[in-house]
Amino acid sequence: MKNAEIRELSTQELTERIDAESANYQIMVLNHSISPLENPSQIMKLRRQIARMKTELRKREL
Repeated sequence: MKNAEIRELSTQELTERIDAESANYQIMVLNHSISPLENPSQIMKLRRQIARMKTELRKREL
């Protein structure tokens, strides 16, 4: 998800998306610790995407 796409989301949608992606991230990390993922760079990409969304949410708060 690009920054422009993140900016288009409403605050409510953004909060819901952050919660969903965070849960997905936790599951992915747990699965990777049990058996290695086929593409471990997905974890890094997901973590960065969550950070982008949190940054946009914080910009809106300020």
